[in-house]
Amino acid sequence: MVFTSKFNLIKVSLLLLILFLKLPCYSSNVEEVVIKSSGFSYPVKVTVISPTSPELESGMVVPTVYLLNGYDGDHQSWLKSVPHLALLADRYGLRIICPDGLNSWYWDSPKEKEMAYASFFVKDLMPQLRLIYNLPDKRELTAITGFSMGGHGAFWLAVHYPNLFGAVGSISGGLDLRGFKTNWNLREHLGPYNENEKLWSNYTVTSHYSELQKHKFAIIFDCGVDDFFYSANMQFHNLLLEHKIPHDFISRPGAHTHSYSANSIEYQLLFFHKFFHK
Repeated sequence: MVFTSKFNLIKVSLLLLILFLKLPCYSSNVEEVVIKSSGFSYPVKVTVISPTSPELESGMVVPTVYLLNGYDGDHQSWLKSVPHLALLADRYGLRIICPDGLNSWYWDSPKEKEMAYASFFVKDLMPQLRLIYNLPDKRELTAITGFSMGGHGAFWLAVHYPNLFGAVGSISGGLDLRGFKTNWNLREHLGPYNENEKLWSNYTVTSHYSELQKHKFAIIFDCGVDDFFYSANMQFHNLLLEHKIPHDFISRPGAHTHSYSANSIEYQLLFFHKFFHK
């Protein structure tokens, strides 16, 4: 009986140890913030991940990365797919902000007037968060990236508001949507393609490559070879090469999955860290 009790105690201890090791251990602050909008009839939820650092505790401004979710995601998507995201915020000494993208494609929709997300982002979300968290107001300390729809949104916001962002990225991003005329909710935002070809071209981020050249962004984007957006990403890469626009482009085996994006974000946060401290 004594042997059995000790054996059971050892089993319980090992089980507790395994459970403890599986739990995410955040040394950073992870908060949910609600942002009121002047254009929406409802508030927008945002996950804010702050690093634990002497600089932050002393009131100093730390660099900020806006991390945008993909279609059908929300403000918690990135933290779910990358549970150690808070540890990366600590490692690189930066704040990570994940707003709910609301399936908006992060633009002001020309067809759905009530979905003016870009205006909300720059007029409501960024100013309110800047007041709460003492965010930097310099583009040299601000980056933006995202997954899928969020990759499109990162480039869209960067080229239209270049004074706000110094670095931009995309992971498996929809950088040219003209090959996906009936997918997702794009018809609602832009209208049927055959009736709105010019509009679709204007709302494609690859059409605005000259803004990337003009404002000298630090650029990184990434797409797996089995991704349905791979061709669009390769074309964008070649377009930037043709116009001699400096950028980092990463391509490796992988599809349009959260496991792929979870791996990619570590490279991109390192890239942004180097940009902030160059």
